[in-house]
Amino acid sequence: MTRRDGDEPRHPHPGFDTERAKGNPDDPLAGEPVELEITDTLDLHSFPPREIAALVRDYLDAAYERGLRSLRIVHGRGIGVQRNTVRTLLERDPRVVEYGDAPADAGGWGATRVRLQ
Repeated sequence: MTRRDGDEPRHPHPGFDTERAKGNPDDPLAGEPVELEITDTLDLHSFPPREIAALVRDYLDAAYERGLRSLRIVHGRGIGVQRNTVRTLLERDPRVVEYGDAPADAGGWGATRVRLQ
């Protein structure tokens, strides 16, 4: 993970290169890329809704390139907007063999499990 002076990353969960929050003008690193580790789980909670579609596409690309075939995307329970966005993208991606709710102990309907070919 890329950090400066031991600062905690803006998005402390697994993911990939993204930009730091742009909303804080006092943050000297605002808008700079932050490199995040790719794992089998992507937690969308700290990302703005407008970035979710691109984020999920990029995550699928990065996970596939690294040989990860069983994934979990945590979108939260809410009213289902993020879940629908995620599942629409999964439905259209030819690498996705199947997807569905995660097991109860892994987020239940607040997360989507994904299997890639």
